[in-house]
Amino acid sequence: MTQVIDHGGGVWSIEVPIPDNPLGHTLVHLLDTDRGAVLIDTGWDDPASWDTLAAGLGSVGVAVAEVHGVVITHHHPDHHGLSGKVREASGAWIAMHAADSAVVRRTREAEPGLWLDYLAGKLTRAGAPEEHIAPLREARASGRMRTLPGLRAAMPDREIVPGELLDLAGRRLRAIWTPGHTPGHVCLHLEEDHPANRPGNGRLFSGDHLLPEITPHIGLYEDPDDATVTDPLGDYLDSLERIGRLAPAEVLPAHQYAFADAASRVRELLAHHEERLAGLLALLAEPLTPWQVAERMEWNRPWDQIPYGSRNIAVSEAEAHLRRLVKLGRAEVRTDGVPTSYVAV
Repeated sequence: MTQVIDHGGGVWSIEVPIPDNPLGHTLVHLLDTDRGAVLIDTGWDDPASWDTLAAGLGSVGVAVAEVHGVVITHHHPDHHGLSGKVREASGAWIAMHAADSAVVRRTREAEPGLWLDYLAGKLTRAGAPEEHIAPLREARASGRMRTLPGLRAAMPDREIVPGELLDLAGRRLRAIWTPGHTPGHVCLHLEEDHPANRPGNGRLFSGDHLLPEITPHIGLYEDPDDATVTDPLGDYLDSLERIGRLAPAEVLPAHQYAFADAASRVRELLAHHEERLAGLLALLAEPLTPWQVAERMEWNRPWDQIPYGSRNIAVSEAEAHLRRLVKLGRAEVRTDGVPTSYVAV
């Protein structure tokens, strides 16, 4: 049966499955407004996920065709995947932050092989062994890239402007820009009294930014056309502190479960990343490539048991932490050859 939770005050969550993923599901939130139902995220583009979303909506008396709008916390396919189908079925608008809309546009317009070339080049510079890069070259030659998710994600037709209230009749939902997990990630602050009168400032739809037990992936922002050296981890830590000061009565995340005391969770995550940065700094007593750093970092399983795709994600996360150390003046990057290496200063 489709799992639907009534959070009170015209807010529900629907567990929409993510196929073959340990996260299990995305919590798609339904917000009742005076103009009709609005979804916060939509879930993965998969037939079973679509059926689950439709059944969940139906269980609270809403047909997909009656959805008025879709607000996307960020562009990842487990959040934005079904948005296009919802719009086709209902005529709903889709809203997203401009930075993530730009990612969607780039992905749609670029020749698919460009992304494989970009990833192969990035992994080469990170020091990945040739046997790890070879499958990317093979996929480039075979055209398998066209089967990957997100290549034809729906283009949003409204922009989420940070700090502004969204145009939702009868509701006060304010956008808070929280980059880090993606460049255009947003949390959404429901500036209304908690239905159970819990102390705090309304409720927060936190997307992947703030989760009760999981640390969201913070990797590099992917843009083949932009050589700007960004600092995603710095963006994330700054965003976390803003959310901590907001002190919502309850957090409604996109994975796991709703929880209170956002400030305590923020402190845990800040401490986690500070500990991880300190551990990396100790590793950098000698120059290491991002691949070598990732091999030595602590993950949820030994490196030799981490699947191929997850290793790419791990290397991206290692590099985001290394860039943070460079920005803080604790490490320096050596780009005088390939691969790139980092060393403590």
